[in-house]
Amino acid sequence: MEKTILTAAITGAATFPSQSPYIPITPKQIADEAVAAWEAGAAVVHIHARNPEDGRPSASIDLYREIVTSIKSRSDVIICITTGAGAGMNIDQRTTTISTFKPELASLNMGSMNFSMHPLLKRIKEWKHEWEEPFIEATRDFIFPNTFASLEKITTIMKQNDTKPELEIYDASHLYNALYLAQEGFLQYPLHMQFVLGVMGGCQATAYDLIHLKTTADRLFGDRYTWSVIGTGWPYEFHMGAVALTLGGHVRVGLEDNLLISKGQLARSNAELVEKMRRICEDLGKTVATSEEARTMLQLKGLDHVAF
Repeated sequence: MEKTILTAAITGAATFPSQSPYIPITPKQIADEAVAAWEAGAAVVHIHARNPEDGRPSASIDLYREIVTSIKSRSDVIICITTGAGAGMNIDQRTTTISTFKPELASLNMGSMNFSMHPLLKRIKEWKHEWEEPFIEATRDFIFPNTFASLEKITTIMKQNDTKPELEIYDASHLYNALYLAQEGFLQYPLHMQFVLGVMGGCQATAYDLIHLKTTADRLFGDRYTWSVIGTGWPYEFHMGAVALTLGGHVRVGLEDNLLISKGQLARSNAELVEKMRRICEDLGKTVATSEEARTMLQLKGLDHVAF
């Protein structure tokens, strides 16, 4: 039986310093958390950068360079760089990391959608930084733009740099977008996709939604794809992970997606979340893949061919 790939999403752009003191902010914190997650069993780490002064999402190439070079110097983990980046960033800001660093893997959000975090306004009682509250409020009227023009541009840049796209699937329509792009030659088989469940504006984190996405993907792509799942928030990160394991999928955890290790208890690190998901894997009779095993499974080019 194929081994299970665990991904750790280290910091993201949709959790906020006011929610948890454990969200890594500086390049050193992000890199240290990534290496610790790898040591705990993550074969892949998903990377965003943040302004080290206030935790705001950042597109700074210098910050990304500091993060990815530090991670690579201490591990052989697969580094998956975001092209989502942060609300309001343009396509050039979202893709410069790909042409600069030529990573093995990078995220590719597969359709435009409402992407809102405004319910957090009722839950956060004290704000650590002035930017957070208006940033979250603005998502009430935010459309995350991933048009066909931008998808064609990003996939072309990825192809030029031999970076494999990790397709972020928030809705069944995104699977049909992927099929179109594959038919037109913008995507190559086998695809690797991630079912993202629980974002306000996309499919929610239920077993029914996950099975619907999985059966639709099976119908469209047959055996020409691999897949992983994200369940955002507690307890969905672990619930969706367990369902994915029973269906033969891979799993992503991390402080980008969920801040709790158990009900009411903040996770103190990404490694803590990875360790818990690894225990669930092993309790279900699964074996966690190493980074080298994951490279083979995902058909990646290898660390010798990145530009950092």
